[in-house]
Amino acid sequence: MNKCIKLRNFVKNGNFEIGPYVFKNFSTGVLLLPKIHDIISPLPGWIVESLKPVKYVDSRHFNVPSGLSAIELVGGRETAIAQIIRTIPNKFYRLTFVIGDAKNGCHGSMMVEAFAARETLKVRHESRGKGDFKTGVLKFKAISNRTRLTFYSAFYHTKLHDYGHFCGPVLDDVKVWYY
Repeated sequence: MNKCIKLRNFVKNGNFEIGPYVFKNFSTGVLLLPKIHDIISPLPGWIVESLKPVKYVDSRHFNVPSGLSAIELVGGRETAIAQIIRTIPNKFYRLTFVIGDAKNGCHGSMMVEAFAARETLKVRHESRGKGDFKTGVLKFKAISNRTRLTFYSAFYHTKLHDYGHFCGPVLDDVKVWYY
């Protein structure tokens, strides 16, 4: 017997389209402060859960996987972004997301770690500064009626020709489906 499941993304603002205003000629992105400095997140649905800010980047000035904007994890392990979603205990879910580089001179071996329930996934991406992207898929079983999704960059990165400028992997298209 086949059950027809209505697909619905459980993540709010998973494509990061709703966020702070980016000025047309402002090409550096917008730093979003951690929760300890800014109680109300300028990125609806998300918590900047770290010591360092994350960068909100737009498609006019950076390469983003889809849509108009994405998040760049610029501070290594000290930069984390999270969201708490509603889940049904003992149901199985699939978390998908896209990582890559923003084609902004950031280079090297990148890795984003994703956490959901008791599961962890490390997705590696070798950045050559060409704006390439890769999709990560994490299957998890919900253990309560709320599940925290957390993402952070495992390494510190700088631009190829400017070692004083921090950068990192771009995160976009975060989706959670049950199956």
